[in-house]
Amino acid sequence: MVKIARWTYDGGTHAGFVDDGSCFELPEGQTVNDLLGAGLAATLEIAAETLRGAPSVALVDVQLLAPLEPATIRDFVAFEEHVEGVRKSIDGVAGVVAEWYEAPTFYFTNPHTVTGTGEVIGIPAGCSELDFETEVAAVVGHVPGSDGSNLSAADAHRHIFGYTILNDWSARDLQRREMKVSLGPCKGKDFANTLGPWIVTADEFDHLHDDEGFLPISMAVEVNGEQIGQDLLSNMGWPFAELVAYASQDSVVRPGDVLGSGTCGSGCLAELWGRNGSKTPPPLKTGDVVRMTVEGVGTIENTVGERREATPRVPARTRPRNRAVSAALSCVTAGKEAS
Repeated sequence: MVKIARWTYDGGTHAGFVDDGSCFELPEGQTVNDLLGAGLAATLEIAAETLRGAPSVALVDVQLLAPLEPATIRDFVAFEEHVEGVRKSIDGVAGVVAEWYEAPTFYFTNPHTVTGTGEVIGIPAGCSELDFETEVAAVVGHVPGSDGSNLSAADAHRHIFGYTILNDWSARDLQRREMKVSLGPCKGKDFANTLGPWIVTADEFDHLHDDEGFLPISMAVEVNGEQIGQDLLSNMGWPFAELVAYASQDSVVRPGDVLGSGTCGSGCLAELWGRNGSKTPPPLKTGDVVRMTVEGVGTIENTVGERREATPRVPARTRPRNRAVSAALSCVTAGKEAS
């Protein structure tokens, strides 16, 4: 199994491969994003060479970082069960909108607030309903001869370099307000997302895909050691290849792009709130430990930190809807032009 990671050790940041409890470093100056740009086939050759002779350090002695610095992060909402429960929680309405079935839907989230396993995730200002989202993400790599645009599902499958776990942290009370404006989410989501613990290359999963391209691997999440939810990745409405292909239509996917599956069924608190009719289990609080495990990929774990105390909202000013500049302002403007 080829696992690609980034880590800190002895005051420096390193990148390379994890194997049998050790981290093997790439040559100085090479990064995970360089591997993505080289493509999967070339990376497998580099991995074999690196594991034969590169310096190594014990995995237990390093702090893992997010396994890449994403170029973009598209997060889909591909699980029907999740959509059903969260719609009830956020909008108070049962069922799934018909438009969900027509095509995959995603939003872009913040690639600059990516965190790794083991990091403390602070509660954003104004949030009292912090939540997690249990997801798998596909990482895009280079395919020789492809520009990453208008891909078929078969071609898109070749662009999937590997898979990692994604926790799309969510401030549900902020999100609820924002989405009433029919845009967003924005501050309800952009404060943190966790990727890790590493990227497992896509070839490790080739034998697991079913006839439609779905991956029947288990996803589970715990809070403080208590299991909250579990699902199969194959319960997505679309296989990953179709999500990547859809993202590329009249657009482009490039090495370093990350595409999230969306939350699996029972993979977040808000979905359970919608089903239970109450905030049960309760929102996350300082000190809670969230642990996500995906079969064949690994485990990420983060502790919830303190809430930032601030008032981030800036109310709109009520403005007149003038269509012409006032006479007084026209005089001032004319005087400035004359001088």
